[in-house]
Amino acid sequence: SQFPGWSIRPDGSIVVAMGNDDALGVYRCTPYNSYGTAGESQPTRVLLKDPPAFTLRPKEEYFQEVGRELVVPCAAHGDPPPTVTWLKVGSVGKSGAQVDGNSSLVFRPLIKEQHGVWECTATNQVASISTTTSVHVLGTSPHAVTNVSVFPLLLAANISWEPGFDGGYFQRFSVWYTPLIKHPPRAHHDWVSLSVPVGAQHLLVENLQPDMSYQFSVLAQNKLGSGPFSQIVTSVPRGFPVTTVPPEPPAVTIRAFLSPPQALTANETARGVLLRWEPPAEFSVALSGYALELRQDKGSWEVLDRSIPSTKTQVLVPGLIKDAFYEFRLVAFAGSYISDPSNTVNVSTAGMEVYPSRTQLPELLPQPVLAGVIGGICFLSVAVIFSTVAACIMNRRRAARIQKRRQDPPLVFSP
Repeated sequence: SQFPGWSIRPDGSIVVAMGNDDALGVYRCTPYNSYGTAGESQPTRVLLKDPPAFTLRPKEEYFQEVGRELVVPCAAHGDPPPTVTWLKVGSVGKSGAQVDGNSSLVFRPLIKEQHGVWECTATNQVASISTTTSVHVLGTSPHAVTNVSVFPLLLAANISWEPGFDGGYFQRFSVWYTPLIKHPPRAHHDWVSLSVPVGAQHLLVENLQPDMSYQFSVLAQNKLGSGPFSQIVTSVPRGFPVTTVPPEPPAVTIRAFLSPPQALTANETARGVLLRWEPPAEFSVALSGYALELRQDKGSWEVLDRSIPSTKTQVLVPGLIKDAFYEFRLVAFAGSYISDPSNTVNVSTAGMEVYPSRTQLPELLPQPVLAGVIGGICFLSVAVIFSTVAACIMNRRRAARIQKRRQDPPLVFSP
């Protein structure tokens, strides 16, 4: 008879859903068909065994100075008794650690390379279970940063990363980069390093050459020295578009975390050009702000304002030159991410009287400046007239004195 939870498969196998004392015993299988049977199978015995269970788990984290001893316990029981092993997660080869008779992990002495996550596994014939703990080695140089990503921009690149363990001391970062030249003039090429502001985990590298491959790496340093360089990431900055065809995807595929600002529009007002937009549709962290770029008469793009608050959705641009052609676009910032540029809006100031002209007439000058010019001209004219009148009076007086001397009789002296 069958117990609850027991079943027989079409191939003759018996399935016991829950192992208990009812399943203990000796079993034989007898195959048969319409012609009968060839006999029973050999007997098989079912025994109940216990899977491993931890009796002593390690703590989630351990902190210890380099060069000292650290013991991490781990114990388990089961039937049959399980075998307990230790393994450093993500490590290849020997780690230098030992396991004592109580299945505890022993570091004697603790070294920098043993920093990381360790896994304790208990295994017997029934099952296998595991648990992990983190070992933090203090008093060392920093560990390498991870997850370095490069987001290509217009003649620039945004580099972001995740810091490694600091070794127990405050750490700083620097970004290193170099161009990839097919035929360099020397046997090697130099790397350029840029310091990263304190607390930042990203850096914008500007003034790069378009359509040239660059290599990027990040270095961490603390009071004890430098850690290893991160893995090298290669990327190509974007150049100026020459056609309306969308640019090809960058060489390094990077998941977009921030979409560009939407629906940028421009309206002419008496005080200047009013730009309005909608915030990005998708962003993984809170917006930090916007940067406004413009270019004049198809020239190069320039940053007009890089500190527009994230709460604003409009900005007024005054002081444009008359009879010129402008293009505007926006980029958004969110945490360590920079969006692609928004759509471009065009503004022509041809015929607009509210903006000063390149060839402006004197009457179009601002009133204070015009008053100053007129006042200066009037003062100069009065000064010239006064000088002329004074010169005429002095000449007449001189001529009168000379005439009087000629008319007076000469003086005669007698002995």
